[in-house]
This record gives sequence, structure tokens and C-alpha cells, in this order.
Amino acid sequence: MLRFDYKARDIKTNQVVKGSLQAETEHAAGKLLIDRGFAPISVQEVKEGGILGKFLNRISTKDKIVFTRQFATLIGAGLPLAQSLNTVAEQTQNKALKAVVEDIIASVEGGKSLSESFGKHPEVFDKVYLALIAAGEVSGTLDESLKRIASQQEKDAAMMSKVRGAMIYPAIVLVVIGLVMAFMLFTVVPQVENLYKDMNQTLPLLTQIMVDFANFILHFWWLIIIVVGFVIFFARQYFQTDSGIKFKDTFKLNVPIFKGLFRRLYMARFTRTAQTLLSTGVAMLDTLQISSDAVSNTIVSKSILNAADKVKGGKALSVAIKPEDYILPLVPQMVSIGEQSGKIDEMLGKAAQVYEDEVDEQIRTISTMIEPILMVVLAIVAGGMIGAILFPIYGLVNTVG
Repeated sequence: MLRFDYKARDIKTNQVVKGSLQAETEHAAGKLLIDRGFAPISVQEVKEGGILGKFLNRISTKDKIVFTRQFATLIGAGLPLAQSLNTVAEQTQNKALKAVVEDIIASVEGGKSLSESFGKHPEVFDKVYLALIAAGEVSGTLDESLKRIASQQEKDAAMMSKVRGAMIYPAIVLVVIGLVMAFMLFTVVPQVENLYKDMNQTLPLLTQIMVDFANFILHFWWLIIIVVGFVIFFARQYFQTDSGIKFKDTFKLNVPIFKGLFRRLYMARFTRTAQTLLSTGVAMLDTLQISSDAVSNTIVSKSILNAADKVKGGKALSVAIKPEDYILPLVPQMVSIGEQSGKIDEMLGKAAQVYEDEVDEQIRTISTMIEPILMVVLAIVAGGMIGAILFPIYGLVNTVG
């Protein structure tokens, strides 16, 4: 997706407006402007400075949280929409986000609603964000909706940060194991091989395997790079297909050690999103539809949508969702209490807090389990390689003796 700066004339007001938008081509950008009710005067592609420029100008979750909180504060202070957006745009350091905000301003000034204007950038603002904006517009509580959006994003970002953080230590240990293996293979093992050759002796089997492996890497490194490249390419292509996505999502829900973490993570996302949407006034069916997307797992999403179909047929949510696969028992229990008390959103919020706390506990448990396992793996690898080096040397000593 490319970014274009444009200058166009509003067909309704005959005013000249400037802004930015994203499109596949210049022609597509011009067509998009026409569809929005503008007559293009000039459309120019904005160069992002290559891969580095795209990385530096990407819109992070933190950028969106800061933008949303600033926007909520200004709206709550009583400033008009366009003025609030202009003020936030001036304070935004991220160029890509600034361009998106400027396009939203142009759309709002052109007579579009705020939710429609935000909806033109689905790559930046997800369905949850757009639904809360629309609900806030209708109910007249836009500032509260924006605050809820920011809180939702902060909780989700904090939870994902903890999950990623738990993976850092294992990754470091695996890198260390790889470096130890590389050092032994390419520096120590060849010296042992040369020593045996000088004495016209046959290498032990384990040492010979390591020598052959090292020689293969040295002589066919280009083939390894090609094979790994093809595997990565085709794996990425496969995991973008429906069957690949289904396989990946099913694997996450059933992989040993991590399945409990993923299941609680998805329930935390579902209940927190549903709580936020319901408390802002979004209808139940719309809430279930949007929440199923927010979960980011097609298997769990299907279970939520199945429950939504039952709700549409007249069943209570607690009854509809209880038999669905991968919906943990606490969810229908809390929903049932909420239905009886008339506070479903509040009960979903409490369920979300429980699952978020359990995710924290699961991360700590997994981290505690992984450390000794990785230490054992490191000991086995290092011990095996040291054995492959020391045994031949001891063998030579005995032969000489």
C-alpha cells in the first residue's frame, strides 16, 4: 500500500482541499478521491525511504494509544472535531499516522461522519476501534468511547508484551547453543580430524559425523541458504491460506505446555473486547461479531460466531456459548450472572481480569519450566560435542601408550 499526497476540489462545496491517502497505485488513489466526492487536481506518491523508511514510519500500538488519549482529552474539553484532530495531528511525531489523521480531517471537513472517516483506514484502525467510534458518535459520549479504546489497547498491548517477554530468555539460550555448536564444529573438530590424519588413525563414529556435518556446511552453505529460503517462503505462503491459518490456530490451542496460555489469552481478548463494546452501547450481536475478529484465532472465532447465531435465534448468551469448543467455563458462568443482574458488561470485565491474571501466572509458570529444560538441552549439546572431541584424544593417548 503506497501513500499519496493529493490536492483536490470538493464537488459539493467547490473548496480546494489537501491531504494524504493510501492506495495501491496513483490511478487507484485518484479513483478513491472521486468516490469520496472530490475532483483530483494533483496526486503525488510520497517516497517512504525504502524498507528502513517503512519501518521507521510504521504506526505502532503506542502511537495509536497516545493519539487516542489526546483526541479524547480535546473532545472532552469541548473542542470541535476538526480542531481536535488538527491539534493532535500537529503534536503527532509519526509521519505515517500524521498523514492518516490529515486524511481523516479532510474527510470530516468534507461532510463525512467520524466513523466513516476512520473507516477509510482499516489497516490502522481495527473493527473494535471503528465500532466504538460509531457507538460514541451515536450516544454522544465520544470522549468516553475514545478513553475506552485507549484502555483496551493498553491492556492488550501489555498482555502481548508479557507473552513476547517470556520468549526472550529461551531465544537467547537457543542462540547460545547455536554459537557453541558453530564454534566447536568449525574450530575444534577440524583440529582433532587433522591430528588423527597425521597419526593414520580412524575417527570415532560420533566425531566423524560431526566432521562430515561441518564439511557439508562449509561446502554447501549456499544450498542450505536456498533451501531455508524456499522453506520460509512457502511456509509464509501456506500460513496465509485458509488451511494454513486453521492449522496454525489449531496448533496454538493444542500445543503442549503453551495451550493453556493461548486459551486464556484468547478468552481475555474476547471478554475484554466484549465488555468494552457492550459498555459503550454496541448491540449484542454486533459485539459478538466484532469480538470474534478481535480474538485473532479462527477456531475460537468460529465458536463465538456459532454462539451469536444461537443468540440471534432467541437463546440467552450464557446458554448459547456454554457448549462451544475452546470457550472456558468461567465465561458462560459470569455471563449468566450478568444476565440475571443486568450487568453483562461488568461481569465480562471481571472475567477478563481473571484471565489476564491467569495469563500472567501462566507466563511465570512456563518461564520457570523452560529454564531447566533449556539448561538440560544446552548440557546435552555441549556435553555431546565435548565428548566427541575428548574421546578421540583419550583414544589416541591410549594408542600411543
